[in-house]
Amino acid sequence: MTVVNETYTVQNAVALYPRINQTYRFDAAEGRSVPCGPTEENAVYDLSFKMSKEQAKNLYKVMVKAYADKKKKDWPEKLPQPFEEDGEGMFIGKAKLKGAYNGQLTTKPMQVDASNQKLSDDFELTTNSIVNIHVGMTPYFAKGNVGHGVSLRLKAVQVIKHEPRAVTSPFGVVEGFTQDSEVSPFTAQGAVEVAEPDSEDIIDAVFDTPVEEPKLKVTKKQATPAEGDAALESIIDQWDDES
Repeated sequence: MTVVNETYTVQNAVALYPRINQTYRFDAAEGRSVPCGPTEENAVYDLSFKMSKEQAKNLYKVMVKAYADKKKKDWPEKLPQPFEEDGEGMFIGKAKLKGAYNGQLTTKPMQVDASNQKLSDDFELTTNSIVNIHVGMTPYFAKGNVGHGVSLRLKAVQVIKHEPRAVTSPFGVVEGFTQDSEVSPFTAQGAVEVAEPDSEDIIDAVFDTPVEEPKLKVTKKQATPAEGDAALESIIDQWDDES
């Protein structure tokens, strides 16, 4: 039975490919990680992170101590350096937590904001966000290809800066239309010039020109006096409706 005997917080790391809003498993057919239930095989909460050389050295020291504290007689003496260098002087670490151990569900890693307020249960952390990562140390040794080392069990994440999710196009670059290839009528090249009036008299003339009142066409017919009064009233009503 492995025991987490040390905890450590990596400060101001860069989140990479976080999958901690729920458990995921790798699907070989799809070639990617897919959401799954916490009790499914290989279901994990998973977070890679990028850190400076100094950060990596400090984390490694804590891992060495945790390994030394739990090392059995038949365990190898030295703990290998577990981080991958990215070619730009930064180091990549990885923390994860299984959805369940021996059938017992684990507690989902907590996510909080910079003010230490708990984030919503469905909050999705994004790559390149700046985070503090709280992990537990689990030393292990297994014969064969598994080897030995210290697993970083993800416990909590504090989001210092949240990076907006990038929207990736499924297409490559091809020859053809670009947004700069058409001339807009609103650009300087295609702008329509509007002549300025020579004087205020032109504007005044437009507004001072009397507007001709609409003429009402009335069809005359012979009518009795009573009918005539009714027709006249109808015409007046019609005028009111049109005005």
